[in-house]
Amino acid sequence: MEHRTITFGHRPRIIATSTIAGPKECRGIIGRYVEIALSDDMYGESTFEKAECKMLTTVIDGAIQNAGLGRADVDLIVSGDLLNQIISASFAAREFSVPFLGVYGACSTMAEALAVSAAFIDGGYCKRVIAATGSHFASAERQYRYPLELGTTRPPQSQWTVTGAGSALISDKGDGIAIASATLGRVVDFGITDVNNMGAAMAPAAADTILAHFRETGEDPDSYDLIVTGDLGALGSRILKDLTWEKGLDISRKHVDCGEIIYNVIEDEFQGGSGAGCSAVVLNSYLWSKMMGGSFRKILFVATGALLSPVSSGQGESIPCIAHAVTLIR
Repeated sequence: MEHRTITFGHRPRIIATSTIAGPKECRGIIGRYVEIALSDDMYGESTFEKAECKMLTTVIDGAIQNAGLGRADVDLIVSGDLLNQIISASFAAREFSVPFLGVYGACSTMAEALAVSAAFIDGGYCKRVIAATGSHFASAERQYRYPLELGTTRPPQSQWTVTGAGSALISDKGDGIAIASATLGRVVDFGITDVNNMGAAMAPAAADTILAHFRETGEDPDSYDLIVTGDLGALGSRILKDLTWEKGLDISRKHVDCGEIIYNVIEDEFQGGSGAGCSAVVLNSYLWSKMMGGSFRKILFVATGALLSPVSSGQGESIPCIAHAVTLIR
């Protein structure tokens, strides 16, 4: 019998968060909630990759400081990013004398990091863990598609990788947002080969995890204030709602997508936001604020990721995807 949902009996709690975002991201609603709003997406560095690493380092330190703690009070950092060998996370971790677990789930990394962190705390192995991830538009374009210098035209089905990073400090005690459960995703591949069409590629994985979560928990969408997907964008969100509807689950009244929230699909953002930093920034700024303020009590956070590489795409492979769901309760 398949069982993909883990229930955390000791309810690990997110007690502090920290976020940083680029100029484009801060023009929307998120700009009112992020801790650090950049005026320069280079963040004072000489390369996009160094800027991405610096953003991640900043939010890890930020969450620790916002919890009123020091680096020595953290038992573990769980982090990853989109670049080869997760160099942003690894290079950021070298600044901290703290055990480090590098995780990779592409744009689903925030949910994966939360689930792993909660498991370590719920099992009694750690008391305080940092879960963090981030992305940068320019470094992701160079990694997966075309360097900006080529001036390649972006197709209408594409999304805009978020320049930003977010982190959460999870503790075994304290006031904050409880992580009640995690539904682990499995790799789903519907045969999409277009590296610009992330929403269509990831929607089936999101549907698979959401359906598994409700099947295994016995809950329904009305049990939640929001069902938040990571970065499907406008097109992917429509596909997700169709896929779950076909299986008898109507999430349309509860569903929102971080990729739509962060840009509100304005001007030249096409289908909305994507990237590991997309859900990390929205969760740890906007949704954190709304939950701590009492606007939302219970959220199903479902970050999605496309598990492709330039090599696999160049060889004509389709795009396998994954989604992990985490139940958050205030």
